[in-house]
This record gives sequence, C-alpha cells and structure tokens, in this order.
Amino acid sequence: MSIILLLMGLAILIIMTVGGLNVIISALIASTFVALTAGQSFITAMSDTYMKGFTGYFASWFLLFLLGAIFGKIMGATKASDSIAAWVLKFMGPKGAVMAVVLACAIMTYGGVSLFVVGFSVYPLAVALFREANLPRRFIPAALVFGSGTFTMFLPGSPEIQNIIPTEYFKTSPYSGATIGLIVSAFVFILGSLYLKNAVNRAVKRGERFEDRPTDSRRNTMAEAEIAASVEVVNSKLPREKGIEIPNIIVAIIPIIVVIISLAIYSRLIDSTAAALYSLLSGIIVACILMSKYLKNLWGTLAEGTNEAIMAACNTSAVVAFGKVAATTTGFTQLVDAILHIPGPPLLSFAICITLLSGLTGSASGGLGISLPILAPIYLKMGIDIGALHRVSVIASDGMASLPHNGYVVTTIRNICGETFKRAYFPFFMLTCVLITIAMLVGVILFSMFS
Repeated sequence: MSIILLLMGLAILIIMTVGGLNVIISALIASTFVALTAGQSFITAMSDTYMKGFTGYFASWFLLFLLGAIFGKIMGATKASDSIAAWVLKFMGPKGAVMAVVLACAIMTYGGVSLFVVGFSVYPLAVALFREANLPRRFIPAALVFGSGTFTMFLPGSPEIQNIIPTEYFKTSPYSGATIGLIVSAFVFILGSLYLKNAVNRAVKRGERFEDRPTDSRRNTMAEAEIAASVEVVNSKLPREKGIEIPNIIVAIIPIIVVIISLAIYSRLIDSTAAALYSLLSGIIVACILMSKYLKNLWGTLAEGTNEAIMAACNTSAVVAFGKVAATTTGFTQLVDAILHIPGPPLLSFAICITLLSGLTGSASGGLGISLPILAPIYLKMGIDIGALHRVSVIASDGMASLPHNGYVVTTIRNICGETFKRAYFPFFMLTCVLITIAMLVGVILFSMFS
C-alpha cells in the first residue's frame, strides 16, 4: 500500500504539470500528499525535508546552471549559434531539416550550452526549416530533445550536470567508461535518427503539413529572418557586402572547443565539478574576447542568462525536493529494496534503480542526487568497475527523467514550442524514455561483458 500511495503522489505531480500548473506548485502539492499519506507532519515535511532538498540541490548545482546559461546567451547574443546553425543547414539542406535541427542542438549541448538555452536558441531555426520543408511542426520538440537531451548527455566528456554528479561518488572523471559510452551514444544516434525521420515521413504521408500560427511571435519571425540571412552569409562568405554581421564558423565554434578541451585538462588536475565550472568560464571569456564586436549588450546578456538559470534551477530543485520527501517514506524504502534484489548482473539493478528514481523526481540530475548517496557505497563494495558505474548511472538517469513532469519537457513543449502534450509528447517519449531505456540495457550488457 505504501508503494501505491507513493506512485499516486507521482501521478498527481505528472497530471497537474501536464494540466498546465506551475511545476513548483505541483511539486509542493504532490509532496504534501506523499507526506500526509505516509503519516508525516506537514510542517516537518515541508519546512525541513522539502526545503532542504530544494535548497541543497540549488546550492550544489546553481553555478553550473548559471555558467551554462550565460555561455548559451553569449553564444546567442554574438550570433555564434546562428553561425553554427547556418553552417549545419548549408551542408544538410532543407531536405535534411530534421537532422539539421538535431545536429545544431548536439554541437551546442556537447559544448556546454545549457539544455534550456539550446532550446530557445535553435527553435527559430527549427521553425524556419520545418516551414521551408513543409513538415509538421509538432515534431520540433522531439528534434530539439533528441539533439540536446539524449546521446550528447551521456557522451564521454560532456560538461552537463548529470555527467559531473557521478564523479563525486565514484571519484571518476567526465570521460570514465568512454569506449562503451561512445558505442551506446552512437547506437542512440543511429536508432533515434531512423525513428524520428520515419515518424515525420509517416505523418507527411497521412497529410500532415506545417501549420502557420497567428500566435507566432514577432520575435520568432525576426529570428527566422536573421537565420535565413545568416545562411546567405555562410554561402556567400561576404557578410559585409550583405550588410549582416555574424562571426565566421571557425570563430563561432572555438569557444565550444575550448570548453571541451579545457574540461579534459582541468578534470585531470582538480575536482570534476570545479573543472566543469572553469571550462564553462573559459568558454565564456574566449567567446567575449573573440566576438566582442558582435556583443552589443554584455550586461543585458548576463542578466538574461541569470534569469533563465534561476528558472531552470528552481524548476529542477522543486521536483528534486519532491523526491527527497518521497525518499523518507516506507514505500520508497520498499521500492529500492525490491529493486536491489532483482536477479541478474549487479549493474542491472543499479541501472533500474536510478532510472526509476530519476522518473520519480522528473530529473536526471535529481535522480542521481537522490540515488547515488544510497547506491554508490553498496555497489562499490561489490568491486564493480568505477568507469562502468559512472557511465551506466549517467545513461540510466536520462530515460524516465523525461516523463511529463520534467522541467525541461514542460519548458520545451509548452514555453518554447507552444505545443500541447497531446500533439507533441509521443515522439518525445519514444526518443527519451523508450530509446534511452533500451540504450541503458545495451550499456549494462556491454559493461557486464567487457569490464
């Protein structure tokens, strides 16, 4: 019964979030339900457990959110993201609209740009491409999340939070478990690309087309025009004659290369969390120096990045806090105990536990933050390779985390793309929850065989 009540609390959180209620309010209500049905004091559960979970996560990871958001805003303000997107489009062409969106997101995400910022930055490009190719726009959220929230998330060397958190518990680096991590990432990219293109093609054959909306904002229209002009610049290589100022693709991509290389260097010398912060800071400084003439309002850009970081961190902290409340219940203890006794290789129960807890919190980083303090000591004592534990935990955290109450899911489908869950969530779900769960099993099998 305790487990059923816990799952009911999760269902309340998902239903309210999908219904349009703010995720922070939804998390508070769901946490209250879980605490009261577990016989806990409302005041203690909310003011102590919930708020400690909220503030603890916020304090631990806000700087990473902040620098990632600022880096992304600077890449956008200098039009470096436009240059990268236009360069991708030049080689993919309108017929490759879907994969152009995916690759533009992948390049920026692996380079350290925050998921939320990538979504806001690439969406105008996606609208322009899907309009030109006459593809149904309900697939834009799926293209965005596939490029920014799947194979690049667990690609070795990623500076994203979920690749950094395991380093604290296993004393590993962001590159741990690299070989099999690369294989699994390639597996996800290939399978996901085939699924997404097939899904779009089937929709087109059913008669679905791009739909213009009266609600398309002037801001998006202007952004699409800028990107279209940027493509002309890339093709003509005469930006001044065209009267358009965007950085050369080499200049635009250097800050991303700096982040990737500096993370590899710093992570060998210092703590991986500090290494991620220093690498993002290095990328920000290099971007400001190389593209200073394109950066019209530095202080305004910093303010916008800070606001977006606060929103993203608070949304994630709210669902993590819900998970903290859930973790104090008998149902949670029973659920974890049952998972730990799943037959098969130890990595399987480890991965399943992280997957379910990430789904419970609606956050990959939140699921890791709750599960690893409990699971890491248990599985380290089994003598399992720490590289395998690191990489499997990263992959496992990325699947069920994308259930509808996830802050990034809500922001991408509703706020960025202006879609409904009914129209847009199914391909989103297939590329995240289903495909990543399959990838997790592939990773467990490979690590169990070769590590």
